[in-house]
Parts: sequence; structure tokens; C-alpha cells
Amino acid sequence: MILDSMDNAHQYLAMHPGFADSFDVLRRSDLAGLAAGRHGIEGERLYAMVVKGRGVGKAQAKLEAHRRYIDIQFALTGSDLCGWAPTALCTKVRQAYDAKGDCELFDDQSLAWVALPPGHFVIFFPWDGHAPMAGDGELHKVVIKVAVAWDQP
Repeated sequence: MILDSMDNAHQYLAMHPGFADSFDVLRRSDLAGLAAGRHGIEGERLYAMVVKGRGVGKAQAKLEAHRRYIDIQFALTGSDLCGWAPTALCTKVRQAYDAKGDCELFDDQSLAWVALPPGHFVIFFPWDGHAPMAGDGELHKVVIKVAVAWDQP
């Protein structure tokens, strides 16, 4: 997991070939005006999910993990709270991995909570169980989904 501000996004470009385009999207001047839902960027290997809604709080936020995609979650307005635990320690499977939805859910407790204020991003890799939308207020965020296997169609 990486938590940082957009001012430092350039420090992470070498980590993955899809990160440069991902951060370019997050710098778009019209980002806040995008409708909630999925927005294509580069087919199935890179797309954005715009999320608007009320946070569910720590007690209701469940750990999830993805295998095919890295999440870059960016807060536009409202401060999100995200739980974290390494998937290697997650043993209470709520929902087995669903390849179509690229998601597995856990009932394990988060080991750490990180605040995601506006203008900041958090990167969750496949080994990072994460519980997003645990903030209490209204949230507006963009989640960039970056394919782990970048060179595969």
C-alpha cells in the first residue's frame, strides 16, 4: 500500500507502465464533473470508476482484494477512511474470489486505518486487503483500475 499526495505522484511512475496514464487522468481539470460509474481509458487494462456516496463507517466497511487489478484511489471531496490488512493474514473469507468481478471479500479486521484526504491517493496492490468508503461523510472519489498483467490483451 502507498499513501501520498498528487504532488509526489511522479515518484511512482516507474513502478508500473500504467501509472503514468493513471495519474494523467487524475490530473484532468474536468475530473470532478465525471458522472458516477465506469469510464474507459485503455480498454480492460485501464479504466476509472467514479464513486459518489456516503461513507459506511469502520464497522460496516469490509476488506476486499483484487488479483487482476491494482487500485489507485483518489479523493476528490470528503475524506475517505480506508482499512488495510495484508491478504496473507486474511483467513475469514466472506466471499470467495470471483474472477469476473475480480473481487474477494473478507470478514477479518483491518490492521490499520488510513485517512485519504482530498488531493491524495492510495495504491492498493493485489496483496493489500482494503476496506474503502469507511469515512462517515459524503465522499467523491475516483478509483483507477490498473491491470497487473499490462502486456496481456
